[in-house]
Amino acid sequence: MGPSDEDRSEIAFFDVETTVPTRTGQGFAILEFGAILVCPRKLVELQSYSTLIRPSDLSFISTLSVRFNGITRDAVVQSPLFSEVADEVYDLLHGRIWAGHNIVRFDCKRIQEAFAEIGKPAPEPKGTIDSLALLTQKFGRRAGDMKMASLATYFGLGQQTHRSLDDVRMNLEVLKYCSTVLFLESSLPDLFTDKNLISPNATTRRRSNGKTSPLNGVSTISRPALFQTNGHDESPSNQIVGESHPVLSLLTSTTENTRKEEASKFEDVGFSNMTSLTSEIKSEQLQADVAIEDKLVTPEVVSEGYSGYAGFSDPEEICISSIGACWVPAYWGIQRIRLLHSGLAFQLCSTQLKVRFGISTKYVDSTGRPRLSLVVDATQALCQVLDTCDQLAEKLSIESGSSSEWRHVVSRKNGFMCSPTLRLHIPTVNADGLRYESEMYRKDSFCKVEKLVFSQCDTEEVAALLNPGTLLDTYISLNHYDYKQNAGIRLVAKKLVIHC
Repeated sequence: MGPSDEDRSEIAFFDVETTVPTRTGQGFAILEFGAILVCPRKLVELQSYSTLIRPSDLSFISTLSVRFNGITRDAVVQSPLFSEVADEVYDLLHGRIWAGHNIVRFDCKRIQEAFAEIGKPAPEPKGTIDSLALLTQKFGRRAGDMKMASLATYFGLGQQTHRSLDDVRMNLEVLKYCSTVLFLESSLPDLFTDKNLISPNATTRRRSNGKTSPLNGVSTISRPALFQTNGHDESPSNQIVGESHPVLSLLTSTTENTRKEEASKFEDVGFSNMTSLTSEIKSEQLQADVAIEDKLVTPEVVSEGYSGYAGFSDPEEICISSIGACWVPAYWGIQRIRLLHSGLAFQLCSTQLKVRFGISTKYVDSTGRPRLSLVVDATQALCQVLDTCDQLAEKLSIESGSSSEWRHVVSRKNGFMCSPTLRLHIPTVNADGLRYESEMYRKDSFCKVEKLVFSQCDTEEVAALLNPGTLLDTYISLNHYDYKQNAGIRLVAKKLVIHC
């Protein structure tokens, strides 16, 4: 008989490795589970467990999935199904404090889904410590982005293997190192310079569950992201992982004076405008969420003098030597690379680009929602501008310590050396149903422009408008991304004018 819930004082650090969804509606399949039980007082490993897991459908293990964690079909073909190891997983996790990097948004959900799939109740935690949210608040920006690989590199702990047991052990070591640094800084705060504490080139690029303080503009993490106890929001000081903990108390307690000092440090590195920035983001989200009419209605006629958006530059007008790139705060302490022309942020417009490949739903986001995109031929002037932006952004990314593979924005593969292509993304937004964020217009042979309004995302309907060979006037923004070990510039269609 196992120990009762009251006796389960150990912290369960755990990690799952999964397949990467490659088609619409496909979920994640667990390929590996690893966990260690850690004494909460001495922070020593008491027990470990790991196992490879065979998914119900081996075709879920795609080339993209293998590249991410190295787990191939051959590696798991003789491994047990999740249903065969579910009891061991349940016994390790249930009634204990759960800990891990980004577990609230990813690993916990995958565990719940796996148990639901086999019709068994999922384990419940006594409390949850998400080191991504915790360290974003207390240690972010000085060690680059908040990926485990970047934190490990910062402390010289070696390379992340993206294997479950290795990752949870690295997670524990990173927490120990971070708490030690914070302890030293709190002991002699006047002797640590701003450069020691926060590097202006370091970034925190993953979204965290946080809020911006209206008092000082410093990003702070809301309690549920750091500590969760069976769905109830409780003060950290009332939990096992609270102020009495020998290491985590250093990460979770900050005096009022320290908060003020942190605020001044953020201002020194350009974070003083976080409050106004948050207001701008909320305003943009409200604009994106405006309700659109129920069906594809009679197109709205736009005046013949219509000339597009202000703030979009023609590639022919861009001076290559005047292109630059810099880090800017995005939201909740996260930073993104912004592309500049003559010191100002810019977006591009390019007319009569030919569609090479129509709408694709090949890519999906973390919820399985399709990421719509299309491929167009690129002009020489557009390629010149984008290649320069690409090189500058990649250099910044490498200097920040990112370990992600950089993906070039202009594609010259598959024999199209003389005919480069670009992938344009059509973003969607959930506002009473899935809808397009990109504005779409239709332009007839008399140059009359009609606005197309959709009630929801109908892939077939849009695909019929964007057949190969169709000419487009494109208005695009250049958005930096760094996600799941892939980074680059994503070309997002703000507006498409489709030539009939």
